[in-house]
Amino acid sequence: MWPCKRATAQWASLSVVCFLLASCGRHPDHSAPNVTFDRVPRADIGGPDKVDTIQGHAAGVVPGQQIVLYAKSEEIWWIQPYTDKPFTKVERNSTWKNQTHLGLEYAALLVDPGYRPPQTTEMLPPVGAGVVAEKVVEGTGPPPAIPPVKTLHFSGYDWTVRTAGSYRGGSHNSFDSANAWTDEKGALHLSITKHGADWMCSEIRLARSLGYGTYRFTIRDASHLEPSSVLSMSTWDGVGAEDNRRELDIEISRWGNTTNENAQYVVQPYYIPVNIARFTVPAGVLTESIHWEPGRATFSTVAGSPGASIPRAVNEHVFTSGVPSAGGDAVRINLYVFGKGQVPQKQNAEIVIDKFEYLP
Repeated sequence: MWPCKRATAQWASLSVVCFLLASCGRHPDHSAPNVTFDRVPRADIGGPDKVDTIQGHAAGVVPGQQIVLYAKSEEIWWIQPYTDKPFTKVERNSTWKNQTHLGLEYAALLVDPGYRPPQTTEMLPPVGAGVVAEKVVEGTGPPPAIPPVKTLHFSGYDWTVRTAGSYRGGSHNSFDSANAWTDEKGALHLSITKHGADWMCSEIRLARSLGYGTYRFTIRDASHLEPSSVLSMSTWDGVGAEDNRRELDIEISRWGNTTNENAQYVVQPYYIPVNIARFTVPAGVLTESIHWEPGRATFSTVAGSPGASIPRAVNEHVFTSGVPSAGGDAVRINLYVFGKGQVPQKQNAEIVIDKFEYLP
């Protein structure tokens, strides 16, 4: 009987080992989530026609998690490979691989199911709120020469002039720093100009955040803008998610349709009906204002300059729903082309803004 007992004991021990091994094989990877790169494209300023393969590994992945890739060009992080294909699958062997447009730096984010990544961002989303792990690397090889950043001094503030492209109104826009300047009287000029097949737009961004208070813009005239031209004066946070940019907008445009009213106040996101108020502005000088306080934003438009003897109120609207809290936002003024309008842009355009004021 002893040999039988011994064989039984050996079989039982082997069964336990097999059970433990099988159990380990069924368990998910409990290592700390992280992302690594195995292949990094070269460093390049980038462009729509410059693409390469990028790949790596991800550890600590649970079912449903994916990779979001970004490439940095002209101070902006662009989602890769395309805005309509923002996710990269993590394979069963923990590898991931995709195409990317070239940039100076590359980033890979491991994200939870349902995460909505921004299409473009000035700063990458931090770990948390759907981002599980993040890795940033520089492109390989020597970096290309970067043109200096252009700044303007307007109404007592320093502003950065945009050169990077962006998505505005659901379409891509290119920007030229030469299209933003101040004249001898200190007024700001923004223009749209045609370069080949592209419309080159203009934007300036305040170099610091101001937060709650009153923002006031004096515009010389905007009645001459074509239906697809857009003048936007806003607060905007380059770090927030796509629907949480702390964005309050005054926008003068018919959005490509001649029958539309030519102005609107917006608390983003715009697709919520109570977040938008459309109206019509007249020709001549306009003073546009946003008074921002916790839980409340009061927009107003007055015909004439501040302090005019007989100012004429054009419109006012108060938002109390969905008003963002201040923090990290900065004022932006831009003039661009709405690429999806029924009436395409035909001519160059220029807007003059005489003054910007901030009252805390």
